[in-house]
Amino acid sequence: MTRTVLLRALTKNKFVASNAPRSISISISITNLSRCISTLILAEHESGSIKPQTVSTVVAANSLGENSSISLLLAGSGSSLQDAASQAASCHPSVSEVLVADSDKFEYPLAEPWAKLVDFVRQQGDYSHILASSSSFGKNILPRVAALLDVSPITDVVKILGSDQFIRPIYAGNALCTVRYTGAGPCMLTIRSTSFPVTPITADSKSKKATISQIDLSNFKEDSVSKSRYVGSSTQDTERPDLGSARVVITGGRALKSVENFKMIEKLAEKLGGAVGATRAAVDAGYVPNDLQVGQTGKIVAPELYMAFGVSGAIQHLAGIKDSKVIVAVNKDADAPIFQVADYGLVGDLFEVIPELLEKLPEKK
Repeated sequence: MTRTVLLRALTKNKFVASNAPRSISISISITNLSRCISTLILAEHESGSIKPQTVSTVVAANSLGENSSISLLLAGSGSSLQDAASQAASCHPSVSEVLVADSDKFEYPLAEPWAKLVDFVRQQGDYSHILASSSSFGKNILPRVAALLDVSPITDVVKILGSDQFIRPIYAGNALCTVRYTGAGPCMLTIRSTSFPVTPITADSKSKKATISQIDLSNFKEDSVSKSRYVGSSTQDTERPDLGSARVVITGGRALKSVENFKMIEKLAEKLGGAVGATRAAVDAGYVPNDLQVGQTGKIVAPELYMAFGVSGAIQHLAGIKDSKVIVAVNKDADAPIFQVADYGLVGDLFEVIPELLEKLPEKK
C-alpha cells in the first residue's frame, strides 16, 4: 500500500514541502566594518561559460547593501576566457565590471597564482568584500588569499543580514551561527550557492552589459617556486544535469553493493531527468567517483526532489541535503535516521523497489 502511494506521488509530481528543522542561533562578535561597499567576486568558468555558482554568489553580494558595486574577476588564457568574460558581462544586471587576467600563469586554477592575483587586484581596487562560492574552487583559493592578507574568512554563508553580519551553519548544519565582522581588512566570504537561488533574467536585463577590462599584469609577481602543480582533470561525458544545481537528485548508498548495481540509480536518474549522487560510503567503496558525493564533505544540494536509496542518513550526509524541498527515502531498515527527515518513506528492498519504479514511471519527455 505504501509503495503504491509513493508511485502515485512520483508519477503525478505532487510533492509536499518539508518543514525546516529548528536551529540554534549563536552570535559571535569579531570586528567593525564601516566603508563603502565594493565587492570582488572570484568567478568560476569552464569551456567559455560562467558556472551557476558564480551567479548565485552575485545574488548573495546584492544583499550586502544598496548601491554597492560588484566586480567579477576571471583568470585563464585563450579564447575560452574571453568567451566566459563576454557571458559574465551579462550574467546578472548587478555586475558593474568584469576584470580579465589573461595569462598562461592562470591556465589552471591553482591556489598560489590565483591568491597572488586576488591580492594584486585588491591593491588596485580597494575592495571591502571578496567573495567566492563554497565550491572546491572557492575553498581552495580564498583561504590562501585570507592568509596573505592576515584576515579570517567567514565560510559557508547561507544568509546575509547586512554588510557585516552573516549566518553560517555549524555542527554539521545542526545549528546556525550569526557572525559579525568588523575588521580593517576586506571581509572575505564563501557563499553556499544553494541558499541563494538565481531568478530568471529578463530580456531588458540581459541587454545591460557590464564593462570588460583587461588587467595589466606587467607588474604582477608570483612566487618563483610553486608549491603545487597541475596534474590533470577528468569530466564525465553525460547529458545529466550538474549535481549541484539539479532539480532532481537520485542518490545511492553502500547498500547497492557493487558498481554494476549502482547503474540502477543511473537509469532511474535518466528516467526522471535528474542527477546522480552518492553517499561517502558508496564513494569510498569505489562504486562512483568522488565528485558525486553528497554531504558535508561532498556537495551541498537543494533540489525540488531528493530520492535516497539504501542511504542510512549519517549526520554528515543529512547536512548536505537538508535544504531539499522533498526527500524520499527507501531503506529496508525501518529505524534508519534518514526516515526522520524524509517527507515520503518506504521500508523495502531497493532491489525490488527500483526495478518497479523503472517499470511504472513514464519516460522523460
